[in-house]
Amino acid sequence: MRFFLFKLVQQCLTPLTVCLLMGTLSCLFAIWRKRIGLALALGSIGLLWVSSMPAVSSNLRGTIERKYLPVPIDKAPGVDAIVLLGGGVGAPEPPRIEADLSDASDRVFQALRLYRAGKAPVVIAVGGAATWLGKDIPEADVMSALLEEWGVPRNAIIREQLSLNTYQNAVHTKQLLEKTGLGRILLVTSALHMPRALATFRSAGIDAIPSPADYGVVEKKGLSVSDFIPDADALSGTTLGLKEFLGVFYYRWQGWIE
Repeated sequence: MRFFLFKLVQQCLTPLTVCLLMGTLSCLFAIWRKRIGLALALGSIGLLWVSSMPAVSSNLRGTIERKYLPVPIDKAPGVDAIVLLGGGVGAPEPPRIEADLSDASDRVFQALRLYRAGKAPVVIAVGGAATWLGKDIPEADVMSALLEEWGVPRNAIIREQLSLNTYQNAVHTKQLLEKTGLGRILLVTSALHMPRALATFRSAGIDAIPSPADYGVVEKKGLSVSDFIPDADALSGTTLGLKEFLGVFYYRWQGWIE
């Protein structure tokens, strides 16, 4: 129940939702308290503008992504297992007949490259089905099918199909590792998600080494006018960055990370 409540609160605190609420309140206050209504209207416009600026979005996400920089595949250490977290692929649900690769699907390629380089004998695909979103195919199954299609033997893939969030990812992976006698892992997920994921896995007692992928923010020389012009993709990026900060706060509050 707390998990779903957190998701609801998290969604309510996104820039778009906050701006819509402020805009709605400004209309109500405009009838009795015009100054308050005007302040809310201007505040909602200002917040939406700032949140939609590429400069703000890039700085926010970049602060998180650069906590763990990418490591060349040949420099990655040998471990017992590669743990691939879900979130990068869509299930083959109608009208799709194949898995859908999202922007975060780089993590699946990262796990594949690590396996091909002989960094571990097995890949653990982690992720259940988000039933509250109307999904009934575990993410682990979708990722496993892709890995098999790309040449990873079926007997080299272990599926964890129950977990629904990062904390459960860590708990169920820990159980799998103990059951199979595996120890040290390479943890593969998006760079934006890595700080929270790594902290959660280590707090669960897992010897995890970060192997991030899917860097959304790239280096550029200086800023241009376009970096301050509102953009829908930038608003989406700001929202993702804020959700990670909220996620870290919530996980610390729950005692799941230090």
